[in-house]
Amino acid sequence: MRTEADTGVGIDGADVWYERLGWAYGLIASDPALRVAALVRLADAERNTRDALDRYNRTWRRGYSLRRKAASRNYEEIRKYSLPHALWERPAGPGIVAWPGLSYALLFLEWEARYPQEWTRHAKAWGTKQGLIRDVAVAHREETVRTKLADLIEIVVQRPYRCKDREYVRVARAVDSDDLHSRLETAARSDNPWARRHAGYVLWLLDRPEVPNTRHVWQTWLAAPRD
Repeated sequence: MRTEADTGVGIDGADVWYERLGWAYGLIASDPALRVAALVRLADAERNTRDALDRYNRTWRRGYSLRRKAASRNYEEIRKYSLPHALWERPAGPGIVAWPGLSYALLFLEWEARYPQEWTRHAKAWGTKQGLIRDVAVAHREETVRTKLADLIEIVVQRPYRCKDREYVRVARAVDSDDLHSRLETAARSDNPWARRHAGYVLWLLDRPEVPNTRHVWQTWLAAPRD
């Protein structure tokens, strides 16, 4: 394990992350059989995490101070094999760019974007979703990350609004480009009413960087007459 100087957060290498969570790429697979297999792995990991947490809580109830430290370390290690738990100790700000867990943060957001019902059923965590969106927005200088974030925006604007989706506006502002504008304009001209509404709003905000993305602004924009 190494420590990132800027954040002080202990960071395992990419190979360690893949050993723990490489199976999670099955969650975003187009093949339903691969997704089912990944969901089984997730269920096992969740069960192990709950068991580790139960053991830790029992040390508190019974006053076992020495066992408590061991149980705490065990819980912290076990939860690294599950989502979203493995993403909770992420660095904030620019530090996330060099974090080997970044690809799994993007994976978690892509899973929610592409398969929202499965995500809700098996790993619903709105606060984690919100925090990840805010954090990954600062990682936009990496080209592969920019492309993935643009893909996420394109997916999200074409569906009914889900909790914390409004956070993607800050991502759109971070990765704003001719390509993103083209994608959003295509969505805004589509037959999909959700896409027309959401993509139109994001485009409107991209042209007005000084306007805050608040609920009031959203409601005012919706109420405004348009051709």
